[in-house]
Amino acid sequence: MAACSSSSSSSSPGTEEEITLKVKWTGKEYTVRVCADDTVGELKRRICEVTNVLPIRQKLLYPKLASKLNDDSLLLSQLSIDFNKSSLKFTMIGTTEEDLIVDPVDSPEILDDFELAQEEAIDTKDMQVNKQKLTRRINHFKVEIQNPCRQGKKLLVLDIDYTLFDHRSTAENPLQLMRPCIVFYTS
Repeated sequence: MAACSSSSSSSSPGTEEEITLKVKWTGKEYTVRVCADDTVGELKRRICEVTNVLPIRQKLLYPKLASKLNDDSLLLSQLSIDFNKSSLKFTMIGTTEEDLIVDPVDSPEILDDFELAQEEAIDTKDMQVNKQKLTRRINHFKVEIQNPCRQGKKLLVLDIDYTLFDHRSTAENPLQLMRPCIVFYTS
């Protein structure tokens, strides 16, 4: 390997070696040359030269080193990588600035319902349309008794779909398990 120009004279000879790395991005491989005494930030800058992905937009992946590759000030020589491997390959995730820009004319306006003023917000149960629908259904619903009640026998109601009773709740009192607006009549 060829020698890199070292910024400090006290560097060990092993850190002055030029390292050739392969970076895979969007299905293509790019070759990047760095020195062992370069930082992760310098590696990202060199990757930017060949891919046009800004260093701030880059996420480098290498087995068991993901968290270390987030620190731009870390020296490459401090990574536990065997730089003598002939097939040293990183994967990069990132987007170029041209691909990030979205034309604001084409994007739909997003309305955040949490930003509505309190007087604009109407509770569903208080809407006149819903009250009319409920009244109409109550008046037109016909109850069909499929099995008449048996004198002296108790009734068992199985609530399979949690419509009446929410038994998965963390409530401490059984009355808290009942769904809102449910009324039980006992004789």
